[in-house]
Amino acid sequence: MAKEKKTNAARILDREGVVYELITYPVDPDNLAADHVAAELGQPIEQVYKTLVLHGDKTGYFVCVLAGNHEVDLKKAARVSGNKRAEMIPMKDLLPVTGYIRGGCTALGMKKRFPVFVSAEMTEFPFIYVSAGQRGMQIKINPADYIRVTGATPADIITCD
Repeated sequence: MAKEKKTNAARILDREGVVYELITYPVDPDNLAADHVAAELGQPIEQVYKTLVLHGDKTGYFVCVLAGNHEVDLKKAARVSGNKRAEMIPMKDLLPVTGYIRGGCTALGMKKRFPVFVSAEMTEFPFIYVSAGQRGMQIKINPADYIRVTGATPADIITCD
């Protein structure tokens, strides 16, 4: 593999001694959806995870990480995060709050450490793909390592199909 430019997220994983793989893919700025990323990677959508930033009425900002084929259930997310209500933050707030842009947001290395909740089924896979902190780059990682490094809590945060 060619020497990749390390992202902040990759440097954090290095510092923690985590085994991972950086994978690049061509970016389509008009289609940043998880299903498109999964197709570019040639991987099942169930293993390509998206990072969403929410704001709760009591605790403030928190992060939900779920498979690309699922949607976050705002009521469930609010409940597990200690809020009565929660909503997705406006896109214009993503960069100022996290330091990341849409399509390149990751729970690893945000400007501030926020509570992280991952959908419980993440632990069923030997590895998952999450953003490496920039568009066009994903991290292939063992879910247990991701959960440990982000301090995430596995929870029921997805809508029922």
